[in-house]
This record gives sequence, C-alpha cells and structure tokens, in this order.
Amino acid sequence: MQNNQQTFLDLERRYWQAMKDGDTFTLLSMNDEPCVVAGASGVASIDHEKFSAMMDGATWKIDSFEIADDAQVRMLSDDVAIIAYRVTEKLTVDGKPITIEAADTSTWVRRDGRWLCALHTEALKGDPFGRDRKKPPKAGAKSKSAS
Repeated sequence: MQNNQQTFLDLERRYWQAMKDGDTFTLLSMNDEPCVVAGASGVASIDHEKFSAMMDGATWKIDSFEIADDAQVRMLSDDVAIIAYRVTEKLTVDGKPITIEAADTSTWVRRDGRWLCALHTEALKGDPFGRDRKKPPKAGAKSKSAS
C-alpha cells in the first residue's frame, strides 16, 4: 500500500506543479478526456479543448501548494485508484493574495499504461454546513418569511 500511496501522491504533486507552472501541455497529458471536476463552482465535464481555454483565460495563479503526507489511497482495481488528501494553496486571484485550505480527491485511471486523472474534486475547509460563510442576521431583524 505504501508504494501505491507514494505513486499517487507523486502524480498529484506533478499535476499541482504543472498547474503552478501554467504547463498546459503536461496537464493535458495527465487528464483523461473528458475530466470531471467538482467544487465550489459546481460540476463540469472538461475536454482538452475546454481545459486549454480555461488555463489560457485564468484570472488566478498558484504561488505555492502543500499536499499533506497523510493521503488516503485505495486501489479499486488494477487500473483505477482514488486518492484523498488535504492541501494548502497560496494563490493570487484577481491580483490579490489568498490562502485556501481544502480536502481534494482524484480518481486516476490507467489507459495504455499511463495514469490519467478522470475526476477531481475540491472541498474548501470549514464548517460542513457553511455556517462559517454566512453572516448571522442582525438582532431584531425580521426574516422575509415572517413579514
């Protein structure tokens, strides 16, 4: 299992480094087509053409990333593996610095001897019900349903 964990941690780190470097060629060589992505923005099925356009039009840049070493890897078959891990990202978004802590998952499939990312998800760290992202109503304010 240790060998599998290292293999998929290495793949994830290589993918993140290519994102940081803006290396679309490497990213496309590591993506299944299409690659399904799910996160705070929703769900998308992204083919290589759409992925290239997304990278070309990015308003963000990864300045650094750190993947925690306590990743969980599970081989579903000889040709399908899942990995889940914690990541800290330092980015510049619309010209402003931001740090994100998240839990990410990827599903890797082996095609023609190469591991390709078929699915990637990212969940921002925080309260699972989003309570840390909502401002509480002001004391004495009436809710719309009460009026």
